[in-house]
This record gives sequence, structure tokens and C-alpha cells, in this order.
Amino acid sequence: MATDHIRYDVLARDALLGVLRRVLTDAAEHGLPGEHHFFITFVSTAGGVKLSPRLLAQYPEEMTVILQHQFWDLVVTEDRFEVGLSFGGIPERLVVPFNSIKSFFDPSVQFGLQFDASESAAAPAANLPAVPAPSAVTVAPAASASENQGEPPKPGEGAEVVRLDRFRKK
Repeated sequence: MATDHIRYDVLARDALLGVLRRVLTDAAEHGLPGEHHFFITFVSTAGGVKLSPRLLAQYPEEMTVILQHQFWDLVVTEDRFEVGLSFGGIPERLVVPFNSIKSFFDPSVQFGLQFDASESAAAPAANLPAVPAPSAVTVAPAASASENQGEPPKPGEGAEVVRLDRFRKK
């Protein structure tokens, strides 16, 4: 097999992470437009992830957060995002490096990105950030995504953590 000197895998990964970074940056600056909201799944024990001991005990492997109605202080940098969320009425500050993200999904438009978290631990090419390679762009069936869009969260409710498998065709 020929050697890929161009590194298409790195270019594709960086481009898709750029989409995620841009969407989060726009949300931080202008809020979420229309019905857009985001399900973001990440490895809770990945390097640089900051969770309270309570949340880490509850989600020892991976966690999915929903950025929709009740989040605050969203800050996006080149390598991570930080956000305030409430879990069970307790406010928490999460720090999530982009290299820990497994998937991103916006059910309002059936758009998703899935990253191979196992590749985030691989040694990166020289001077490239260690971020997960995209394994696929996923689109969930419209009927599945509508299951969770009936009612907005009631005031005082915490963030809901769900598995994206709930939205995938079985």
C-alpha cells in the first residue's frame, strides 16, 4: 500500500473538528438559533476532561451532555470547550477537550459527526494536535430524533445525559 504523505485522515479530522468548533463558537457568541441543540458525547476519563467527582462517579466511561435551553458561560478555545450546566439542580462547570469527543449530533436538522475515540490516543503527526479521526458522518432517521423533541425541559430540571444509540436505527 502506498504511503499517504498528504495525510488525508488528518485533513478530514481537522476539517470536521473545525465544523464542531465553529458551531460551538457561534453558539457561545450568539446563542442557539431556531430549534438547534447539541448532543455531545465524550470520554469522561480522557486527559484534560474536568468533571466533578460526583459526575465522574456517575459517568465513569463516557458522558453525553445536551446544550439546549439551560447552559451558561460557553467558552470555546482551539483545543476544548467549557460550559456550565446543572445536574440534579447542582450547577457544574465542565471542561471538554475536543480530543475526548466521540460524537456530536444536532437532532433539529438530523446532522451528526462521529469520531473514533481510540485514535485520539494514537501518536499524532509532528506538530498536529491529538484529536480523534472522524469515522463517519451520521444521519439519524427523522422519526427517531422526534421522540425527544416533544416538550422542552421544565425550569429547574438539570441537564439530561443520554446515549446517542437511542437515535440510531437498530
